[in-house]
Amino acid sequence: MLIDTATERKALPTKALSGRDIVCFSHDWTGDPLSKTHVMRVLSRDNRILWVNAIANRMPTASSKDVSRIFKKLKGFTEPVREVEPNIFVLNPLAMPAYGSKAIVSMNQVSLIRQVKKAMRKLGMHDVVNMVFNPAAGMIAGKIGEKELIYYCVDEYTAFTGVTDGLKKIENHLFRKADLVVVSAEKLFESKHHLNPNMHIVRHGTDWDHFSKALDEDLEIPAEIAHLPRPMIGFHGLLADWVDYELIKKVAKHFKHGSVVLVGKVAVDAEQKIKALNGVKNIHRLGRKPYEQLPAYCKAFDVALNPFVVNELTLAANPLKVREYLAAGLPVVSSNIPEVRILDDVFVGTSNDDFIQKIEQALASPTSRSEVSDRIRHESWEAKVEELRNLLSGTGSAIEND
Repeated sequence: MLIDTATERKALPTKALSGRDIVCFSHDWTGDPLSKTHVMRVLSRDNRILWVNAIANRMPTASSKDVSRIFKKLKGFTEPVREVEPNIFVLNPLAMPAYGSKAIVSMNQVSLIRQVKKAMRKLGMHDVVNMVFNPAAGMIAGKIGEKELIYYCVDEYTAFTGVTDGLKKIENHLFRKADLVVVSAEKLFESKHHLNPNMHIVRHGTDWDHFSKALDEDLEIPAEIAHLPRPMIGFHGLLADWVDYELIKKVAKHFKHGSVVLVGKVAVDAEQKIKALNGVKNIHRLGRKPYEQLPAYCKAFDVALNPFVVNELTLAANPLKVREYLAAGLPVVSSNIPEVRILDDVFVGTSNDDFIQKIEQALASPTSRSEVSDRIRHESWEAKVEELRNLLSGTGSAIEND
C-alpha cells in the first residue's frame, strides 16, 4: 500500500547537502553518464552516496538486449555493494517491473526496503537524504528512514514507450510526498506544479571541462571518421524511438556528398525504426563509444544534430547532448522543442525542410568554436548543484533558473 501524503512538510537543513548520506535511485551506474551521474559526482565530494541501480519502468521484451539485461540484473543482484568512485557505492536491487497489481507492488516494496536498508546498515548510513531520479522508487518513498525526500524529475516518464501500468500512480504519489521537487524543464513544471507547492526548475548543466577538449589542437580525430567526406553532420547519444530517423535520412540525402555520423547504442524500442536508415551509404552508425572519447568525435563534426520527433515526451525534454555539443564548440541544429530555444548557438528547425535549411545556415556562417564553447561555460554541474543547495536552504525560487 502506498503511503498517505504527508500533511506537513519537514524543515530542510540549513547546511544543505554537505556531510550527509544520500540514497540515490537512478539508472544503472554502468550506463552513459547522464544528469544524475554528474549531480552525484559533484555531491560525492562532501557526501556519501548509495547509488541504487535502475528499477525498471517498463516490462522487458523478448529481444536479445532485454534478455541480456535480465541476466545482468540477476548476476548483479548476487554481487555485494561496491565503491565505484570515492564516496559512491553501488547497489544492484532486484524488483519485478509490474506496478499495476497491488500484490506485486506490495511484494516489491517489502523486497526493495529490505535490500536498501541492508546496504545502508552495511555502510553505516544515518542522517539520510533520499534523492529519487527514478519514479518507480516512489514505491518505497518515506519507508527507508530518510530525513528528507527529493524527487528530481528530468523526463515525462509516463510517456515513454512500453511504460508499465501503475507507474503514473506511483509517480504522482512521489510528487506529492516529496519535501522538494526539482524538474529540468519548464514544460514539466507547467504540467506538474499542481502536485507539489515546493517545485522548482533546475536546468541541466554540462561537463564543460570534458567536452571543451574538442577544442584542443592536439586531440586526434578517431581514425574511423577522420577521412570521411565533409560536411560531417554528427549525433551522439541514445538512438531511441524519440529520434526522428526519417528526418536523419532526409538530411543524409540532401547532403549526399557529405557524411552523417551517429554515435550511440540503439535502444530496444528503436530497433525497427532505425531500419529506415538502411541502405543510405553516407550514414555511418558507429555504435556506443566510451564517454572519454566523445570530445574527439565532436571535434570532427562540422555541425551537431538533435533530431527529435516532437511529441509529449520530447516537448518536456531537456536534451543533455545539446549542451555537450555546445561545450565542444559546435553549432547545433535541433527539432523545435522548448528547452533548446533558450540557448545560444542552437538553430531550431520548425519543419523537416526548415531543419535542413538551418544546417545549411550553420555551415555557411560558422561561429568561432571557442566562442560557442565559452558561452556555455557557466552552465557547469557545480553551478547546478549550488542551485539545488540554495533551494534546500530556502534561498531559491521557482522558474528563476534560466
